[in-house]
Amino acid sequence: MGNAPKDKPAVHPAPHDKIKTVEELGDVARAAQAKGLTVALCHGVFDLVHLGHVRHILAARNEADVVIVTITADRFVNKGPGRPIFPENMRAEMLAALGTVDWVGINQTSSAEPVLDTVRPDIYVKGSDYENPEDDVTGKIATEREAVERHGGRIVFTRDVTFSSSTLLNRYFDIYDPPLRDYLQKVRESGGAERLLKLIDKIQDMHVVLVGDTIIDEYQYVTALGKASKENIVATLLKNGEQFAGGVIAAANHVASFCKSVEIVTTLGGNDYPEEFIRAHVRPNVTLTPIRIQGRPTTRKLRYVEMGYLHKLFEVYTMDDTPLDEAARKEIDKVTAERVRGADVVIVTDFGHGMIASSTIDTLIANSKFLAVNAQSNSGNHGYNLITKYPKADYVCIDAPEARLAATDKFNDIASVIEDGLHRKIDCDNMIITHGSFGCYPFSAKTGVARVPAFTKTVVDTVGAGDAFLTITAPLVAAGGNIEDVAFIGNAAGAIKVGIVGHRSSVEKAPLVKFVTALLK
Repeated sequence: MGNAPKDKPAVHPAPHDKIKTVEELGDVARAAQAKGLTVALCHGVFDLVHLGHVRHILAARNEADVVIVTITADRFVNKGPGRPIFPENMRAEMLAALGTVDWVGINQTSSAEPVLDTVRPDIYVKGSDYENPEDDVTGKIATEREAVERHGGRIVFTRDVTFSSSTLLNRYFDIYDPPLRDYLQKVRESGGAERLLKLIDKIQDMHVVLVGDTIIDEYQYVTALGKASKENIVATLLKNGEQFAGGVIAAANHVASFCKSVEIVTTLGGNDYPEEFIRAHVRPNVTLTPIRIQGRPTTRKLRYVEMGYLHKLFEVYTMDDTPLDEAARKEIDKVTAERVRGADVVIVTDFGHGMIASSTIDTLIANSKFLAVNAQSNSGNHGYNLITKYPKADYVCIDAPEARLAATDKFNDIASVIEDGLHRKIDCDNMIITHGSFGCYPFSAKTGVARVPAFTKTVVDTVGAGDAFLTITAPLVAAGGNIEDVAFIGNAAGAIKVGIVGHRSSVEKAPLVKFVTALLK
């Protein structure tokens, strides 16, 4: 007699087979709903899957017939340096391996709304920490609710055991270098998270005016062909390119999501780059006050960039930085005086390309309630555009090479450069000197010099990072923030900005708040 046949074990799909594009997940959801099945969606980073996540997904399973989980793509994760720990494909695979999860997708946008509009779940499952909109540091729960309800769905908040991946990683994994780890712990113990978030909120009703050069930053992306056969040069093949509104325009966009209103006072060339181009690149709460200078071009910086690693090969300037005639100078000073008088904060982004002369500096000092200044040293002005041309300011923010040039001090430590050099030359009691991978050095006349370590080692593009630091920190200093707290927020802003190519996007309040919160959990 033969043995009775045994039941074969159920065959479960391989994890990779459960991973779909967001568009494919939309088709999956439509097909399920057409059969009368309900669809639940969970969305998040899911960097370190833990019991809280398991319970969260189980709750979704209890609410619906089909459970879909989408994760945030790596480039949109604002959780601090070194995050996510696990890349998006690994995070997706970990979730797909769970039997309670039917389908997984990777969200290639910065917010959940496009996923919600595509999947249109019957139930959107969120953790209890999002139930009170006032406690949502991202400010996104309201718009996510609208997206869910727009398609006839509803939000369900889970109230089971909760953990934070950021807290677990910060406390039990060595994801930071010891100096940064120790510094963050010191800030946590001093109640830093609550203090920093309150400081950020303190500037939300401010009116900020920025004065400075508009720069058109153009990137031409190329691949290397090799050395030219008859010349000692590298030949490249042009692939594509993009243009950004940079200089003071990009700087204004960074501060725009933190403050109520922003105005730009700038100069443009006589006939090039129509205002429509510039206005199309500013945020809705930014007002543009341009002054056309006939016979001159709008400053343009063309960079040839190797596509693979975004290495800049060389750049070409188009500009005229010779002194302006008296009529143009008087017009700039007149408009500047009129526009800065009503501002809570005036920020000067002085790129040294001809707009700001000594008479404009006098105008700024005489008419500004709070004056924040950066005088940049770059290829077009090296050694000629020093911060010491401003005899007085309320806040100065420059980088270490610029500080050394202005203090004429090549070798002493940065603390000495600030206290014994810059502070003696400029009437300014608040300064921050940025220093790349070394972090930054905040100084106030009351507390002296401190150091805040850098928050990231991952640098995609440094263009505009100093401007983001300056414009976001200036209102914080004006609001009375402790200079070391201000420097912490500035480092977070800089860490976000160096992950952005050119000026494709700006540093915004919600991602920065999320970044700071994750660092200090």
